[in-house]
Amino acid sequence: QVQLVESGGGLVQPGGSLRLSCAASGSEISTMGWFRQAPGRQRDLVGIFNIRGTPTYGDSAKGRFTISRDNAKNTIDLQMSNLKPEDTAVYYCYCRANIYQYWGRGTQVTVSS
Repeated sequence: QVQLVESGGGLVQPGGSLRLSCAASGSEISTMGWFRQAPGRQRDLVGIFNIRGTPTYGDSAKGRFTISRDNAKNTIDLQMSNLKPEDTAVYYCYCRANIYQYWGRGTQVTVSS
């Protein structure tokens, strides 16, 4: 069993920056990433590391968001810059361990003036 705990969400003005962190408890974690879900919309990829450690970003994140991972600590961070109102969403941490997928509870990010 793996538990994911996110932190770092909040309210930020347009053009601002925010950093989210996620810590995973458990073992044999392979992929880790971030997704987000805005009200009334599907959950979309923000960024994810594959089993080789190569990152892939969703279209909305390219050029503005960066993910980083500490394999020894089983943590993944999401650095977001130049935030826009359309980035407002609940951000979820994700990981895969063995054949199972796990999700965090999510952390709210609101971009508004």
